[in-house]
Amino acid sequence: MQRLKSKFDTFRHRTNVVIYGTNTASGRLFDLILLGVILLSVIIVMLETVKGFDTKYHYELIVLEWIITIFFTLEYLLRIISIKKPLKYIFSFYGIIDLIATLPMYFSLFIVGTSVLTVVRALRLLRLFKILKHPKFSNQSTHLKEALIASRGKILIFIYFMLISSIIIGSIMYIVEGKEGGFTSIPISIYWTIVTLTTVGYGDISPITPLGQAIASIVMIMGYGIIAVPTGIVSAEFANSNRKKPTEDKIDPCANCGTEGHEHNAKYCYHCGKDLK
Repeated sequence: MQRLKSKFDTFRHRTNVVIYGTNTASGRLFDLILLGVILLSVIIVMLETVKGFDTKYHYELIVLEWIITIFFTLEYLLRIISIKKPLKYIFSFYGIIDLIATLPMYFSLFIVGTSVLTVVRALRLLRLFKILKHPKFSNQSTHLKEALIASRGKILIFIYFMLISSIIIGSIMYIVEGKEGGFTSIPISIYWTIVTLTTVGYGDISPITPLGQAIASIVMIMGYGIIAVPTGIVSAEFANSNRKKPTEDKIDPCANCGTEGHEHNAKYCYHCGKDLK
C-alpha cells in the first residue's frame, strides 16, 4: 500500500512538472503541443462549417474531434490530480475554460449541433501569455493593464455620453425621416446612429430627405473624431505609466549567468535561479 502511494506521489510530481512547469523544458514542450492541438481543434470546427469540405471529410473530422476531446479530458483530469489544491484550479478562470472546452462533444451525443460550440476552445489560446513569462512581456502587459484600469472611469463616462447622444440623434432622425426613409421606430433609428457613428455604415438604412442627409453628414464627421477618443485616453495613461516608472523595470544582470531583463521586484534569476541580491 505504501509503495503504491509512493508511486502515485511520484506520478503526481512528474505530471505537475510537465503540466504546470512552464520554466522546464518538458513543461514548455507540453504547453506548445497543447497550443498546437487547441489551434487544430479550432481549425477543424471552422472546416466543419464549410459544406463541401465537411461533406467530403465529415467522418475524418468527427474522429479528429473526438481524439482531441479525449486528449483535453485526460489533460483536465491530470491537472486536477497533479496539484494539492484541485478546487483552486477547478474554479479558476483557466479551469472553467478548460472544462467548457471538453463538454461540447459530449453534449452533442444528446443535443444535435452543440459540437460547434467547441470553437470556445480558442479561449484556451490565452495560455500563450502564461508561457511567455519573459520579463519584457510581463512588464508591458502590466503597464497596459494599469493604463486600462486608470482610464476606466474616463472610458465609462465617454460610453455613457455616446449612449445619450445615440438616443437623442436616433430620436431626431425618427422624427425627420419617418417610416418612408426606413426609420420605422426609435430603436431602429438608434441602431442607424450607432452604425453611422462607428463608421461601419451597413447601408441597410439611409436618410432620403435633405435635412436627414445633413444630420447624417454631421454624425459621420463626429464618428471619425469619436473613434480616436478611447484610443487617446488609453494611450495617454499608458505613456504616464511608463513615465512614472522610468527605472523600476531595470535591475542588475545576474552575477551567476549574466542574464538581463529581470523584473524590478525579482529576487531570483529566472534563468538559473540564483539570488539576485
